[in-house]
Amino acid sequence: MFHPLAIYIGLRYTRAKRRNHFISFISATSMVGITLGIVALIVVLSVMNGFHKEIQARILSMASHATLADPYGGMADWREVLEQVREHPHVVGAAPFVEVQGMLVNGSQVSGALIRGILPLEEDQVAELRRDMVAGSVDDLIDGAFHIVLGQDLANFLGVGIGDKVTVVTPQVSATPVGIMPRLKRFTVSGIFAVGMADYDRNAAFIQLADAARLLALGDAVSGVRLKLTDMWLAPRLARDIAQELGGVYRVLDWTQVHRNFFSALAMEKRMMSIILFLIVAVAAFNIVSTLVMVVTDKQADIAVLRTLGASPGRIMGIFMVQGTTIGLIGTIIGMILGVILAINVEPVVAGIERLLGVHFLDPAIYYISALPSDVHLSDVLTVGAAAFLMSVLATIYPAWRAARTQPAEALRYE
Repeated sequence: MFHPLAIYIGLRYTRAKRRNHFISFISATSMVGITLGIVALIVVLSVMNGFHKEIQARILSMASHATLADPYGGMADWREVLEQVREHPHVVGAAPFVEVQGMLVNGSQVSGALIRGILPLEEDQVAELRRDMVAGSVDDLIDGAFHIVLGQDLANFLGVGIGDKVTVVTPQVSATPVGIMPRLKRFTVSGIFAVGMADYDRNAAFIQLADAARLLALGDAVSGVRLKLTDMWLAPRLARDIAQELGGVYRVLDWTQVHRNFFSALAMEKRMMSIILFLIVAVAAFNIVSTLVMVVTDKQADIAVLRTLGASPGRIMGIFMVQGTTIGLIGTIIGMILGVILAINVEPVVAGIERLLGVHFLDPAIYYISALPSDVHLSDVLTVGAAAFLMSVLATIYPAWRAARTQPAEALRYE
């Protein structure tokens, strides 16, 4: 059967039992190093993808994809705006809201909070507050009842539960006979929710829309309208298009702007971890250099015989590039397979290690999540495999070039 000479000899050198066992050990070490580096990189990237996805889902369970607000104050025509935006083909849901930064007081306990007035049934279209309720019901937010729903951590800090009273203090002021006084109102705690993120569980509270409007003296106006879109990744463009269709008089804010710093930090962390872990693959790949340098030294006589029989320097170079590339290719394929298997099963593996060692790696009181999520992206796996294989190929060039420069007479002088 016909075989290209460089490939045939290169693969034969790879399979052959060498006289120098140290060379075989270095070759195996290089292959294992590439495999472990790829496994580590795929698993870490998958876990970070899962972490990002989990955090993003929790954020968007409370935050809308986009918000329309009147830049000059309250939005008085919000009912007309709701009717218009709901007719847009890319709008899944829309809900009005009133929002203010205020303080919640219970005895000596005082905490700042983002207080949002909502209509419970309308809010279901843009957020998942109802799903996150751990006590009480969001339906208890009734016009005139002055009920409030608190985040779990916020309720714990204030020391209140269902049926207890808290005082809501807003930045707005009222003129009284004794002077200017902040506007405040007693509310009854009717529900407690837990999202799993401190930004909401510790700092958010919900009241009924009309109660919030009365508290802020907005009359029949609201702060704005929250939107849920068909594709959250297109939120910046779709929100601008919707605002333009409404006459361009509303201020547009989408989720990528509200949480820009947080998601940018996560993306930067993923890039830096990728670079750090790629160094493991690079070290293993460049071990191929030392392996092939020793092989070239060991095969000086063989190279000389091949050159004497008419093999060109390019063909000699190809032989050793095939040998080094084979080591890199095998390590890359095994690493990709093992990496994907481990990434898919990382949660039960970590749970087993926790049970075995009696520890808990992700304390929910410290981290956003209590379990280790994983989301394997084919693009990440292919990118890691391609980069590792490319580094392996590049690592073969120098020793293969040295082999091609071997002079037959010099190599055979002492044979």
